[in-house]
Amino acid sequence: MANIFDDLEVGKSVFKDKQPLDHRFLPENLPHRKEQITQIAKYWIEALNNVTPSDITIYGKTGTGKTAAAKFAREQLNEAASNKNVFIKVEYIRCTDYTTEYQVIAQLCQKLGRNVPHRGWTKGEVINTFRDIFRRNAYGKKLILIVILDEIDILLSKDGDGILYTLTRTDNVSILSISNYVEFKQFITPRVMSSLRDKEIVFPPYGADQLADILSERASLSFKEDTIESDVIPLCSAMAAKEEGDARYALDLLRTAGEIADEEESDKIIGDYVRRAKDRIEHNKITDVILTLPTQQQRVLDAILRLTQNNEEITSGKLYDTYKEVSKGDSVTYRRIFDFINELEMLGIISTNTISRGRGKGRTNIITLQCDTDLLEKTLYSI
Repeated sequence: MANIFDDLEVGKSVFKDKQPLDHRFLPENLPHRKEQITQIAKYWIEALNNVTPSDITIYGKTGTGKTAAAKFAREQLNEAASNKNVFIKVEYIRCTDYTTEYQVIAQLCQKLGRNVPHRGWTKGEVINTFRDIFRRNAYGKKLILIVILDEIDILLSKDGDGILYTLTRTDNVSILSISNYVEFKQFITPRVMSSLRDKEIVFPPYGADQLADILSERASLSFKEDTIESDVIPLCSAMAAKEEGDARYALDLLRTAGEIADEEESDKIIGDYVRRAKDRIEHNKITDVILTLPTQQQRVLDAILRLTQNNEEITSGKLYDTYKEVSKGDSVTYRRIFDFINELEMLGIISTNTISRGRGKGRTNIITLQCDTDLLEKTLYSI
């Protein structure tokens, strides 16, 4: 039997390098984020004077350049520090990979050269080992550690704010927290908030023109010359702008459109490939997420779908009534529904918006479906 990979090798391709179209790729230039990067640098510059910087929290929707900006600032700080008599370490932790305080501290110890197991020790032993690094600095210099906690809301919701308590009470440690949600601070207790005293930086969504600039730069790195029709990048940008300015989505569209061109053995990427890419991405994302949801969350989503199809304004109260109808007696409490709403919003399937009903009438959360209703219906009712 011939090697199976021989049959899968791509012949001609519109790509010269796919890596720049990956959202994790860190380019030499970050269009339209100089202001935010400069804000981070203004707080971190204290480290170059051997002073522990202030804590920072950066907010923004998915795909607004938060992680890239933080990593870009890290590279710039490392370069500046190499010319000064200071010892600065900037360590990046993705909280989807390390979801407990123990795991985060153990990983930091590993990054700083201390062999700590990711399980088996007590939390106290790991914390003491971490703090001992600062007391016994082999470099003979004061160590300043900046910890980037990406998607910190996931860590806090699963394990509480112990990680922030430990880091804010360790000398010479500064935290840069990244979150898609302003509301993540609901997971932080007052005693920890008093120590955090963070500076906040907001990353606004990209507009269509800004997304086009980003895609143009990445396309020049990724595609061979004269392979992209003139309407492709504006179309990708316009579609992503409707998705709350999500640059990740824009990059996914462009890369997938290129892959479709290769599948069609075309030497050009055309607008129709972008529209097909949108359908493919949407289908894969929604289907995979919905099929792995717990049953009760699927029922909540079913209720949202029914209300959306009836063109009804979806409040939490109306949602709960419809959810009970869907559940047919096997339902959770009204309070638990709010947890489900938060989790579905974090997955990007729904969005919530708080509106005021006017004087004396209070405020109400309005829930909106963020995916195609036909695809959602097909997926839910195939389960």
